[in-house]
Amino acid sequence: MQLEIIVAEIGSTTTVVSGFSGLEAEPCLVGQGQGPTTVEQGDVRLGLNQALADLRRKLGTKKLEWQHIYACSSAAGGLKMTVHGLVYDMTARAAREAALGAGAVLHQVTAGPVSDADLAKTREIAPNIILLAGGVDYGERQVILENARRLAALNLPIPVIYAGNVAIQEEVRAIFAATACQLTLVENVYPRIDELRIEPTRQAIQRVFAEHIVHAPGMGQIRELVDGPIQPVPGAVLNAAVTLYGCLGDLLVFDVGGATTDLHSVTPGSEEVNSILVDPEPLAKRTVEGDLGLFRNASNLINLLGRENLAASLGQSGLEELVQPIPNNPQEIAFAEALTAKAVTVALERHAGRIRYLYGPGGRLKIARGKDLTRVKYVIGTGGALTRLPRGRELLAANLGSRDPDLLVPPAEARVLIDRHYIMAAAGVLASSHPRAAIALMLKSMDLEGMPSVP
Repeated sequence: MQLEIIVAEIGSTTTVVSGFSGLEAEPCLVGQGQGPTTVEQGDVRLGLNQALADLRRKLGTKKLEWQHIYACSSAAGGLKMTVHGLVYDMTARAAREAALGAGAVLHQVTAGPVSDADLAKTREIAPNIILLAGGVDYGERQVILENARRLAALNLPIPVIYAGNVAIQEEVRAIFAATACQLTLVENVYPRIDELRIEPTRQAIQRVFAEHIVHAPGMGQIRELVDGPIQPVPGAVLNAAVTLYGCLGDLLVFDVGGATTDLHSVTPGSEEVNSILVDPEPLAKRTVEGDLGLFRNASNLINLLGRENLAASLGQSGLEELVQPIPNNPQEIAFAEALTAKAVTVALERHAGRIRYLYGPGGRLKIARGKDLTRVKYVIGTGGALTRLPRGRELLAANLGSRDPDLLVPPAEARVLIDRHYIMAAAGVLASSHPRAAIALMLKSMDLEGMPSVP
């Protein structure tokens, strides 16, 4: 059997391969295969080959060929980053948004002068990439240069991206020239007050990740099997959301997983809220909640729900026995749905902006902080939990509208969709070369066939 493209999603525990054909005419998901991610065995190819064998078995063919195979990965710890800016609510925040949008797992964010304790933590984290920012263009210089000197002194053999004041790029280049660090210079993420320019940095992070992921343990041989750049899985999902935004308009994507819950929103917000917004927000925003996972962090969700209440509602005292990567019986499914519902609610409250009130000599002043989701038309569920649990759609719908008028969540009339084929990450990879096909495949997965495509 001949396929056009296979996309491999190499997750932290599972590798899924999706085979596609007809990408220039009638895009079709031909089939999917699954295998374990074998980073710990020292060679990710082992699990990838098992997933390909599973795909051959499901398609009933002994011989499977393809023109290209692409990949996204969150294996080997995903994309570990540290971010260092100047003012937390300005350049550090802008750099953080760029890193999260690229699919990074942030292990450290610092603002102002980097301290000895900060440096010790950075060394302990051993990040895949360091992002250094700070200062508007032609503004502050000395703190940023000193931060560059201190980070350079670590002499870590990893990529460093500088996305700060452009006036000192050459000085930053000179500082890192004699180190083991590989420096990349990009545009300032915060070139002027209240202006975010995160896309160049986001793209640079993904390029650097693709070049260096092959050096992660167990990933050394991946280049022998795949073509093109390797994207971080969360970055691929955000790429899919941005691509779909061109067709559907304002949207919000929930991805509830075993370790984290990720939210991706693509919306400019309403004019009313933007007029009182204190800090600028990017069009496309990702937040990741590392404490809201159904498997690795299930205990956090159990505590948020209340252990005794949850045990009483399920009729099960030993809740840890119900923590399974894939629920199989009715009680395990009910337990997973309860955890998913809580993860969705808490993650949304953290992602959404809020109306706040300040009081001063002139009286009460109404302001807004955070992402305005009130214009969202579509709420989409992807990831293992929301696409496979029977009540995934209902769990999302329960969070539309809000009893809190100051919380800027999607309206009650927003339409809930489920990525039934679980292909948003794969579609995000495909979108780089086949945007029309990526949209068509996502619409089909969400039962929205017949919607207009991108021009």
